[in-house]
Amino acid sequence: MDIIEKVGGELLKRFGAKMVIPGLLFIDTPGHEAFTNLRKRGGSVADLAILVVDVSKSFEPQTYEAIEILKEYKTPFIIAANKIDLINGWIKKDTYSFLESLSQQNPNVANEVEAKMYELIGKLSELGMNGERFDRVKDFQREFALFPVSAKTGEGIAELLVYATGLAQKFLGPRLEINPDEAGKGSILEKKEEKGLGTTIDVILYNGTLSVNDMIAFATPNGLGTAKIKALLKPKSMQDLRESASKFDYVDSVTAASGIKISGSGLDDALPGSLLISTKAPTYGEEIKTEIQHAFATDQTGVILKVDTIGSLEALSKLLEGMGVHISKKGLGDVNKRDVLDAFAMKASDQFSSIVLSFNVSIATDAQNESSMTGVHIINQNVIYKILDDYKEWLEDARRLEKQQAERSLTFPGMVKVLPNALFRVSNPAVFGVDVVAGRIRPSYLLINEATRKMGRIVEIQNNGASLPEAKMGESVAISVDDAVIGRGIEGNMVLYTLVDDESDRLLRSKFRHLINDNELELLDKIFELKRKMIERQ
Repeated sequence: MDIIEKVGGELLKRFGAKMVIPGLLFIDTPGHEAFTNLRKRGGSVADLAILVVDVSKSFEPQTYEAIEILKEYKTPFIIAANKIDLINGWIKKDTYSFLESLSQQNPNVANEVEAKMYELIGKLSELGMNGERFDRVKDFQREFALFPVSAKTGEGIAELLVYATGLAQKFLGPRLEINPDEAGKGSILEKKEEKGLGTTIDVILYNGTLSVNDMIAFATPNGLGTAKIKALLKPKSMQDLRESASKFDYVDSVTAASGIKISGSGLDDALPGSLLISTKAPTYGEEIKTEIQHAFATDQTGVILKVDTIGSLEALSKLLEGMGVHISKKGLGDVNKRDVLDAFAMKASDQFSSIVLSFNVSIATDAQNESSMTGVHIINQNVIYKILDDYKEWLEDARRLEKQQAERSLTFPGMVKVLPNALFRVSNPAVFGVDVVAGRIRPSYLLINEATRKMGRIVEIQNNGASLPEAKMGESVAISVDDAVIGRGIEGNMVLYTLVDDESDRLLRSKFRHLINDNELELLDKIFELKRKMIERQ
């Protein structure tokens, strides 16, 4: 808190605000690396997020990715519009305050700042979100606040810190309370090797207390794992968890909320993104197992999903679920041949699930070879937002291809009326004009009359001498029909129907219902009745 008071002292005095929280714990998450691991059952470890945007680049793919995940975890956030010092004409002032610095800038610079802010506000608006510069926000619960800052010069940091602290106190309330007497509970951000320490895990402890020699539990690829804490390392004031060990203090115990590094035996299989909980909690086993079951829960049919961590798995699962996408298999690690074969097997029940979605992992050579042989598509990205976009694009292409194939292979309902003054050839094949009264007709379609008698198969459709692949309702065309004889079956004003096979009938009523309209559905019912009469007559 003393750092916040030092940087934002003047603002605090002006607001007359009394700060009661002990400080702010910042968790820096460049890209997705740790962000998706900041999770606990039902939401995010983060109470408040600061989304950093480069004012010179506006929203980038990772910006949209972060916003989607924040919305999924219902995490309130504010926006730090960084790099205002790069705005043409900006002159650094000796202050941490944006407003104070802005008041000393050239008016043209102020106008450029305004333009940059409204560009960002426009991007938020495109996402259905209301935004405004922090000093113009009327309701922080309804508008997203933008804070112009420069990480390089420090300008704007005063408002960012003071407002973040004030918003936390005013709106988060009981959410910030912890119980130091409870068993320690946290989220594993990363696992790595440290010289002299062996395998360590970086953890955000969000409730309770952990001590040296405590036993802790977490998820592993094989289920529940445990380890004994040998050392607890806490970053020195204003230091980062990712710094070298010299930047840490060795402590006997640590209380939430804290970022800590844990060294101990048995951590080799700990999964980043997993819940970490002291075994002093009587339900630790159930909690870990419930988390694993929830994270790896699958559907009978659906896409194959491979990712790097449990956090990524849960984040992507939530986003895919929001799109109505089912997942039949989930896993951690590189895409392998088995994954591609599982996706290929899915084609039999749902061809739109015959795909592998992978995030921040590699694709094994045997998987690439199998993909080429089976035609199973693999989407591999390191930006969650891009995976979803690529999948939507693939799905659109797959549906378009399916529609084209269906329209080529299915027999559609059609009804035509023979034109009495357009009987051109008696037989071999008979050629005559028709009005397409409903539905559509195509070459190879078999025609029947009202008396359920087969009248022959369409050989060709023509209009003004040009062959046509089909004719639809409202069109008048000439058709040639084999096995038909005008005057001995084919008569003027006769109504003929296409004979729709059973499989086409079933598919047009179910999977491909969208390919026919209500009138064509009624015609399908009529043809079904004619087919029933044919069977009874036989």
